[in-house]
Amino acid sequence: MASYLYYLLPAVGGYALASLYFLKNPHILHKKKQTAFYCTHISHRGAMSEMSIFLFSAVEVGTEMLEIDCHLTKDGHVVVSHDENLLRQTGQDVNISSLNLEELPPYREILEVTFKTGHFSTGSDRNIALLEDVFHKFPHIAVNIEVKENNSMLIEKNSSMPYMFTVKRALKLLLLYYTGLLPFVPLGESFLQFYLPQIINREYIPEMWILRSRLVIFLIERLTLRKGMFKHLRDRGIQVCGHAISFFHIHNLSIILLSPVKNSSVLNQERNKHRSSTVYKKLNKYVSGF
Repeated sequence: MASYLYYLLPAVGGYALASLYFLKNPHILHKKKQTAFYCTHISHRGAMSEMSIFLFSAVEVGTEMLEIDCHLTKDGHVVVSHDENLLRQTGQDVNISSLNLEELPPYREILEVTFKTGHFSTGSDRNIALLEDVFHKFPHIAVNIEVKENNSMLIEKNSSMPYMFTVKRALKLLLLYYTGLLPFVPLGESFLQFYLPQIINREYIPEMWILRSRLVIFLIERLTLRKGMFKHLRDRGIQVCGHAISFFHIHNLSIILLSPVKNSSVLNQERNKHRSSTVYKKLNKYVSGF
């Protein structure tokens, strides 16, 4: 047994030192990704407008990226909608995949914001937008497309774009980080998007009871909010984004806006309010020094 340890301990120690060295110096093994843009303000669901193309008011107040969700119609058009089933958004219990483009019903006149109970989204244009129309409408705004279904045809239509970690890949990322293998593994993704549960639970209570447990949230944050991992990814050219209920700007960590924003003065008020909050200070420690 002692003879095995004689060889095992130096090997494990050498591996740990090599892993730590390349974690801090990823440029030695990997070429840094070249990104065409960098965002510190991202509007989730187009700032919760439910995606009608003329409701993207977030662009008017300076957002740098629109996060939108896509589905495929029966006749092969890519449309922008969070839900596949349109009951909540339109009042009609039909699926987008079962309808041709011209058969899609209009949005309700008033829609409640999912993450903001008691707040509503309205607008004159109630048509479900085509993805290509969004590109034409906002040619200079980055667009983060989330494919909401396992549809190979829909994925193929967006295959040339930079892509982010899926849930499965993000779990693998954590496994690689904790086993020390991350510095040695190539990554095709350009973005990591993760959730900040304590912030979300302030205004939006998840349906899953386990996510309402303070102990579970504490453990999730301890396991996922790893400064060393974030810095390593950023040094490899991978942008790191976190989901929050309101706007945050924490050094080089991008925070996604979930709440609807009316104008630039409100946006500035949100920035100043959260910069002085305990939540901001808590999150700041994870990314300070990037």
